[in-house]
Amino acid sequence: MKIALMDSGTGLLAAAAAMRRLRPDADLVLSSDPDGMPWGPRTPDDVTAHALAVARSAAAHRPDALIVACNTASVHALPALRAELEPQVPVIGTVPAIKPAAAGGGPVAIWATPATTGSPYQRDLIERFGQGVEVTGVPCPGLADAVQAADEAAIDAAIAAAAQHTPRDVRSVVLGCTHYELVAERIRAALQQPAAPALVLHGSAEAVAAQALRRIGAEPAPAAAPTGALSVILSGRPAGLPAVALTFAEGRLLAESRTDIPPGTPDEGAPAADGVAAATDGVAAAARR
Repeated sequence: MKIALMDSGTGLLAAAAAMRRLRPDADLVLSSDPDGMPWGPRTPDDVTAHALAVARSAAAHRPDALIVACNTASVHALPALRAELEPQVPVIGTVPAIKPAAAGGGPVAIWATPATTGSPYQRDLIERFGQGVEVTGVPCPGLADAVQAADEAAIDAAIAAAAQHTPRDVRSVVLGCTHYELVAERIRAALQQPAAPALVLHGSAEAVAAQALRRIGAEPAPAAAPTGALSVILSGRPAGLPAVALTFAEGRLLAESRTDIPPGTPDEGAPAADGVAAATDGVAAAARR
């Protein structure tokens, strides 16, 4: 079994880690676009063009399914991706988890990028699934970029700014950008009120991973042998897992995978464990600087 995931950047780590937990035996292909990110400020047509390029790089690996682990790409490019790849490769989009959040009762906040907050897409989801519940859209400028760069200070600043615009009485928060799931507990800590019920965070990683398995007629098998390999593509180029990914628990989980290191990469000829160690050393060195 081979599952591909695509995103502009590291936001795909959450869904990839969810898939790794569900199927440790599945080969994973991670295709992202560091050269072209961020996608949020781009026009819909431009997002679609970049998403198609990233998807084609992933499709060259002949996956059984492709997860579009990016809210922006799912909003603008999903029809084009499905038109090109299906039915040979099922394409699974990412939708903010407004429906389950609203089903649990309000008030609900939706943290999303400024481009998504207030967009017709988000308004439609709220109208369809959030009726009868108080829903507040909270733009989070700079948070996705800070997560992508693993900039601790910028992450804290962006979370603090968004928390100031979040009603204090919210019962649940929808994480409307896949990057945000990588810092979910930091978001929870910024929003949890003393003596209030535990805040519920709604991400999409687990749901899209499970849906991908359903689309190909497979079942979760978390006890399977951890034999799945990992392939990484950065803006169309074969690569190793970026060192920045190892700053997140999801990236470290994926780094335990057997790595298919393609010819011509800097890691050529090195055992996967050595490549991971080198990347970890790079993260530590960057932190010391």
